[in-house]
Amino acid sequence: MSLKIRLARGGSKKRPVYRIVVADARSPRDGRFIEKIGTYNPMLAKDSESRVVIDLEAAKNWIAKGAQPTDRVLRFLDAAGIVKRAPRNNPEKAVPGDKAKERAAKKAEKAGEAA
Repeated sequence: MSLKIRLARGGSKKRPVYRIVVADARSPRDGRFIEKIGTYNPMLAKDSESRVVIDLEAAKNWIAKGAQPTDRVLRFLDAAGIVKRAPRNNPEKAVPGDKAKERAAKKAEKAGEAA
């Protein structure tokens, strides 16, 4: 059984509140979970202490048992000092696609002919 430490959404429309839960990876986002280990309220200020509340001991225990945190939860655990999150870098993200390169080449060709 593959376990995930992830967010489960609650709250009303446009006012989200998330529970940080340990759940089977096959269960739905807001569905069945094994244990609630914290909360995350993105509506609070970033410097507020109650924005992210995690039971650190429970998180350590579940990670030791093999639970994999999602990227967002991994950010919270990294900020708490439990797990180290490797920084990500995608230099190919800014490179234009094939179609855009073709359009740019045609535009440059037309500009060369006009000059």
